[in-house]
Amino acid sequence: MEEKSGHGVLLALILNVSLFQFVVHSGLNFIDLMVRQGNIDNPPKTPLVPGFECSGIVEALGDSVKGYEIGDRVMAFVNYNAWAEVVCTPVEFVYKIPDDMSFSEAAAFPMNFVTAYMMLFEVANLREGMSVLVHSAGGGVGQAVAQLCSTVPNVTVFGTASTFKHEAIKGSMTHLFDRNADYVQEVKRISAEGVDIVLDCLCGDNTGKGLSLLKPLGTYILYGSSNMVTGETKSFFSFAKSWWQVEKVNPIKLYEENKVIAGFSLLNLLFKQGRAGLIRGVVDKLTELYNQKKIKPVVDSLWALEEVKEAMQRIHDRGNIGKLILDVEKTPTPLMANDSTETSEAGEEEEDHEGDSENKERMPFIQ
Repeated sequence: MEEKSGHGVLLALILNVSLFQFVVHSGLNFIDLMVRQGNIDNPPKTPLVPGFECSGIVEALGDSVKGYEIGDRVMAFVNYNAWAEVVCTPVEFVYKIPDDMSFSEAAAFPMNFVTAYMMLFEVANLREGMSVLVHSAGGGVGQAVAQLCSTVPNVTVFGTASTFKHEAIKGSMTHLFDRNADYVQEVKRISAEGVDIVLDCLCGDNTGKGLSLLKPLGTYILYGSSNMVTGETKSFFSFAKSWWQVEKVNPIKLYEENKVIAGFSLLNLLFKQGRAGLIRGVVDKLTELYNQKKIKPVVDSLWALEEVKEAMQRIHDRGNIGKLILDVEKTPTPLMANDSTETSEAGEEEEDHEGDSENKERMPFIQ
């Protein structure tokens, strides 16, 4: 493939209904780690190219495609294959990039902000004066949630995150707690009634804690299960333990307490349930908010394609603040001599969130 001047090897989207796009940047998400470890229903057969979102330049168009031209800067959802130099995807999953948005920001934009917007406004009906608890507040979705909450007057945002992230993200949260602390009591100390919305990407015992914190008419939304990921190889015992900790939901109790429990999967909504039109409307609203400078994607770091293993380790360690991006043009950074990963006797990584720092960028994934 001939390299494009000034853009390196780009993302090409083809619309035919499809368009070809040369990829410039691709987003890394926790779901990619779960796919790698097999912690999803009906995982695809290998070999496959992972990745669900990317940004780049339109290289070719299908005969029936309208509204796009060769050379357009675009971002897209892809049902796998986003970590590639060239992508072909249906036009319904492709969106033009705002003029002031960089390719790296565009790769960090769709998954995080659409997920946050849908949960807050479509599922939970966020309104003035409400309160929200979000886990993994330093991650891409957590930061998107915080920014979108700031667009609504008098919304209180409670967040949990590893302590080493607190200094960097404290300005985006009303109240911030250590992810390993008893955040239930901390929240109730500030708000005795609890909160209106809980956004849980952890699952496990956090499900019961989240439900216990809901006010009457409050909404608990599960949108991930990162606590199910324990090491490089899926551990049956750790996986079973995590599911055992999940609160058993009693419908009668929900009825008596006037609480709502919901789940949200953006990828299923797009690729299995045919709601691309709804998502396009949401992207339009988010693009307007970006143009008004009310929201802005938070990019943690850029990685070469050859460094994807180390980048996934950083996600696994919850070391990122914002989104990790694969940059097709980037030259790999040499590993530093002191890079290492400690493992337990069971072969799983020992978490040491208290000592985490930005120096985790080049930690190798467990072999």
